[in-house]
Amino acid sequence: MNKFIDLATRIPVGPETPAVSYNPVTLRTADRPLPLELRLTVAAGDERLPVILLSHGGGESRYLASKDGYSPLADFYAAHGFAVIQPTHLSSKIGGLGLDPSAPGHSMFWRSRIDDMTLILDRLGDIEEQARIAGRLDSDRIAVMGHSAGGQTAGLLMGASLRGEPSMLAPRIKAGVLLAPVGNGDGLLPAVLERYPELDLDFSSLTTRTLVVCGDQDSSPDLTSRGPAWHADPYTRGAGADALLTLTGGKHFLGGIMGYDLKETDDEDPERLAITQRMTWAYLYSALGGDATAWQAATRALSEHCAALATVTSK
Repeated sequence: MNKFIDLATRIPVGPETPAVSYNPVTLRTADRPLPLELRLTVAAGDERLPVILLSHGGGESRYLASKDGYSPLADFYAAHGFAVIQPTHLSSKIGGLGLDPSAPGHSMFWRSRIDDMTLILDRLGDIEEQARIAGRLDSDRIAVMGHSAGGQTAGLLMGASLRGEPSMLAPRIKAGVLLAPVGNGDGLLPAVLERYPELDLDFSSLTTRTLVVCGDQDSSPDLTSRGPAWHADPYTRGAGADALLTLTGGKHFLGGIMGYDLKETDDEDPERLAITQRMTWAYLYSALGGDATAWQAATRALSEHCAALATVTSK
């Protein structure tokens, strides 16, 4: 038990079990310049598990491959009944990447990110075979989660639209969580929109059930003049987004989701991180059929014990 976590422990979660990671699991395809490497983290045992696909942000880490980051989230979810799949997208600074600026799609590689997630969905059987966990990944209970730039990836898979592009909605994905996501394209600074037209998103077409998580101090002045409210656009404008978790004092890394004691974080707060872990777990556990009452119980506990630390707004 972390002595720096107090009030967040009142938010109920399921029983904790040992978890194990398989790393790397490698998927090869002729359409990708490098093999897709990913980490799979699952609860130990033999039960069939709901799946979370976790898309990383841009990040500047030079020593931690993206499949090896976000351990505070991946380990927590796996220890409480999920299988978590973390790809290293081509935008990662390492893990093979740091590709030449002349590479098609540099630097966000947003199309490749979508292709990565589709490849994973298509080849869950191959992932099971490499990890020797046949039959444990439940293809009928799949969620997507994206942080920051990964929110663009996850949002598109859940129905958000991108100007001039066809819909990329993935019906196999039943629910999702957007962590400090990018907002609507009309809120971007003109210079950013000119450089990154792939961020010209419209979340009004997001139809998949979604929880949005934001920090009320995440102003992102290099991207928008609208302040923290911009990151909440997927909730305020998305048809399928039915809940918004706002972390009081939270910044872009939401208490420290990218890694423990990570140098690049702007927000390291164990209590805030624990709220992020527990609330997102409860939302997905309810959405994917684990326990329909988990989200209701979590929101009630948050209101009763942690109202000064975070709030939930629902449609």
